[in-house]
Amino acid sequence: MKNISRDDLKHMNEDLHEDFVLINVLPQDAFNERHIRTSINIPVSRDDFADQVELVTGSRKRKVVVYCANFDCDASPSAAGKLEDAGFDQVYDYEGGTEDWFEQKSAA
Repeated sequence: MKNISRDDLKHMNEDLHEDFVLINVLPQDAFNERHIRTSINIPVSRDDFADQVELVTGSRKRKVVVYCANFDCDASPSAAGKLEDAGFDQVYDYEGGTEDWFEQKSAA
């Protein structure tokens, strides 16, 4: 797992147009409340979390970026660990999560 910053995520998405799946790993109610526009929701609490991610990505070789609420949230590091344990090759954790993303947007 590699930790990435808001700037890294923006660069991957806007400048490089990389092929990756951005996954919010919080419960659905938290996702519905606020999430990064291009993300999908697969809660890390699901028993079949890694299988669901594979269904969406199509391959364990595809790049996956996970995120949760903020720097203090441990859901995305946990999700990244589960994905690596399941054999995913390219796992990234956007540590700042939703809070960091929207702080940047409102400051701009």
